Amino acid sequence: MPSYTVTTATGSNTFDGTDNSVYITLVGTLQCSRRTLLDKPLHNDFARMSVDTYVIDIKEDLGEIIMVKLQKKKFLVFDDWYCRSITVKTPSGQSVEFPCFRWLVDDKENMFQSRWEDFADFERILQKMKSTVSGQLLYYIILYYIILYYIILYYIILYYIIPEYVRKHWKEDLMFGYQFLNGCNPVVIEKCTKLPDKLPVTNEMVSVCLERGLTLEEELQAGNIYIADYEFMDGIKPNDTDPLTQQYLAAPICLLYRDLQKEIIPIAIQLNQIPGEDNPIFLPTDAEYDWLLAKMWVRSTDFQHHQTVTHLLKTHLISEMFAIALFRQLPAVHPMYKLLIPHIRFTIGINTKAREKLICKGGLFDKANSTGGGGHVQLVQKAMKTLTFGSLCFPDSIKARGMDSKEELPAYFYRDDGLKVWEAIKSYICEVVCIYYKDDEAVQHDKEIQAFVQDVRDFGILSSCPTEFPRCLKTREELTTYLTVVIFTASAQHAAVNFGQFDWYSWVPNTPSTMRRPPPKQKGLADMTLIMETLPDCGRSAWHLGAVWSLSQYQENELYLGTFPDDHFTEQPVKAAMDKFRKQLADITFSIKKRNEGKDLPYYYMSPDKIPNSVAI
Repeated sequence: MPSYTVTTATGSNTFDGTDNSVYITLVGTLQCSRRTLLDKPLHNDFARMSVDTYVIDIKEDLGEIIMVKLQKKKFLVFDDWYCRSITVKTPSGQSVEFPCFRWLVDDKENMFQSRWEDFADFERILQKMKSTVSGQLLYYIILYYIILYYIILYYIILYYIIPEYVRKHWKEDLMFGYQFLNGCNPVVIEKCTKLPDKLPVTNEMVSVCLERGLTLEEELQAGNIYIADYEFMDGIKPNDTDPLTQQYLAAPICLLYRDLQKEIIPIAIQLNQIPGEDNPIFLPTDAEYDWLLAKMWVRSTDFQHHQTVTHLLKTHLISEMFAIALFRQLPAVHPMYKLLIPHIRFTIGINTKAREKLICKGGLFDKANSTGGGGHVQLVQKAMKTLTFGSLCFPDSIKARGMDSKEELPAYFYRDDGLKVWEAIKSYICEVVCIYYKDDEAVQHDKEIQAFVQDVRDFGILSSCPTEFPRCLKTREELTTYLTVVIFTASAQHAAVNFGQFDWYSWVPNTPSTMRRPPPKQKGLADMTLIMETLPDCGRSAWHLGAVWSLSQYQENELYLGTFPDDHFTEQPVKAAMDKFRKQLADITFSIKKRNEGKDLPYYYMSPDKIPNSVAI
């Protein structure tokens, strides 16, 4: 009687083992085995770090083993099991490895394949299956699932227009430049009127890219040059949590040019801050893979800044800071409490989950990102030292970067849509403030609102930030702006930098979450082999992909901007202001949909119908 030897390997972490029963089914090219319990009497099966071997006697020849099915059944209660791998040794002596690296958490059947067969081999196996009656049944089952898979994949690609477009165009300079304006991190690029000494780009280097017949200096003075400087990454410790895989960071400077079509393209990249022979300036005229790898380093660095500073610090943590001060200082009957309470819904809860799963030791940042292992904490601490109240005021932040001219950059949709939403929120808040505060003196005498503002500065921001954060508010205008910052940050700004993550990050080469080889120190060395060795491995890519998918999803019971299901306000003037606010938001939504019609890359992250009230994911 043929016997198959099955070896299971359990994970090494504290709770990876299980006391549940585990059943296995072997799937061959000829037929399947019966479901078999893996059990050795008087043996602690599937314990942490254990490698257990079982012999299964099977009457029939299964053919080539192409899949195993695992099913866990509870003993007393469900007890999760982390299976690292399954190895099957056939009667002929062939060993087939099935990498699992997955939690089995309930009694559902899990299927594992040994490897992806190429189409010819897979077709050969399917045809071989059809030679037996039981094989025919298995053949049609597998064929059904293949067809179903491609149907689902087809609709996913149609639905997710932007990820598919990114996959096709990610190598292009226009796509690279576009993401500085309308990608997940549209807050780094700024106008450059004078090159920093640390970036010694000459006219000769970039003249072929300049379309107006001007020198580089003349283009600078004309306002056609932009820069993205990642100086804050200098000195950040790269992830060292995995002793088997070294990871690397860079602190690049990217020079960009506004061409005759008023689009942004890169014209020079230096991968670290100090110029020198071992830190060359990469150019579009360099070899294809040299230039591509340099752009990938910029994108990977931009990802670190986006996740840690733009997203985590400047939306999640800032909103939590406002929420805690609100609960400490404003009573539930205070009109400004009623105004703000919809915009802190779930924020403290989701941030607690982030501390438990994402930014903690051993969390997702450690698993997938090159700033994990403490680098992300360094980055937050560094960013806090330069955080200003003005950087949270949307119009001020746009103007401070010299990005406020629609004539110069007509396709900066993040700016255009954001300004419309900012003004709608501010107009609504102004009406509410004027209902309850008849003059500036009334604001000054409101002890609760003054305590709220002081709490934010003294206990939220502490002394690590510039003193620009106000300790008190003196006018209705100041109060209106302050409350606009609170609501805009939690709603529109978070939406703009969160819900596009799957769009822009799901194609890993476009935005690698980590890099496994150091930044190149000279030109002419890059090829596809080096690029593949630099990109994150499959495991980290999978963690990354799962994260950006999850973070891009809306809550099932999401409440969007302008939606107030809880009637905190009973006064008719406030209800009228709410109605007017909703009308303004509807008009903005309509204009954005109109603009997006026919666009290959529609921009909808700031569309009010897609802006949740609060940081809830």
